[in-house]
Amino acid sequence: MDRLDAFKTIAAQASRGELTFPANVNASLRLQQALNDPDCHIESAAKLIQADPLLAARSVAIANSVAYNRSGTEISSVRAAVQRLGVRTLQSLVAALIVRQIGSQVTEPSLAAKINQLWEHTAHVAALSQVIARRVTHVDPDTALFAGIMHEVAGFYMLSCAGDYPEVMEGEPEDWVEHGEIAIGRGVMTHLSVPDGVFKAIESMWIGLRALPPETLGDTLLLANDLSPVHSPLYQRPGATTLQGARTIDFVVGEGTLHAIMTESAEEVQSLYAVLML
Repeated sequence: MDRLDAFKTIAAQASRGELTFPANVNASLRLQQALNDPDCHIESAAKLIQADPLLAARSVAIANSVAYNRSGTEISSVRAAVQRLGVRTLQSLVAALIVRQIGSQVTEPSLAAKINQLWEHTAHVAALSQVIARRVTHVDPDTALFAGIMHEVAGFYMLSCAGDYPEVMEGEPEDWVEHGEIAIGRGVMTHLSVPDGVFKAIESMWIGLRALPPETLGDTLLLANDLSPVHSPLYQRPGATTLQGARTIDFVVGEGTLHAIMTESAEEVQSLYAVLML
């Protein structure tokens, strides 16, 4: 089997819903479904989060981060964290857990290194997306955070399959862009019930055309991707801004500039990134 056939096989399985996930992913998906229920209120969400020690700790940490703790008042209980964050931010924390769990059973050192780098990249993009949405594009920041967390889920799933299909790590990086990411990504995101608006924004990233100044959720993700100090280890899309070039991206935003806004927001971005890396 060559690389393209391996991609096609994984994509076909994903499109049929025949995905192989670690057992803990299924438990997290059930939690995500419970949080997605319109009747899931703050008290119910707090009980669900308290049942998972890792999520409980992350919820308190992100509630005390600069991005969510504008008053400077620290909290120590899960219930207070849930009240401050709201259910939608909790959905993003669970999504982050799911994405990390997908690759958690990979033990081969070179693949594990790629998964770790991919998560560093993802955490940067998610943190940047939340701030860019709030300060620049004025799309919903909670949705942007969630979209940033999910934007590389196809890559995590592909790397988790590389033990069974080692061919996927051979060949040129462009093969992943042209023959793997879109087909696999659509299957995985459908299985994870990614909302349509987020789905379309991530699809726009695959096309790679960003407007300046950015306006949409897709533009938000693309700009965050360009500004991330850590690139995806899988590929660099054609025309992507280099890390050095990203430092020169600037444009007028209201009465300020992107550069000024990102400088002002650096602590917020770093605090969100740090929580996602826990």
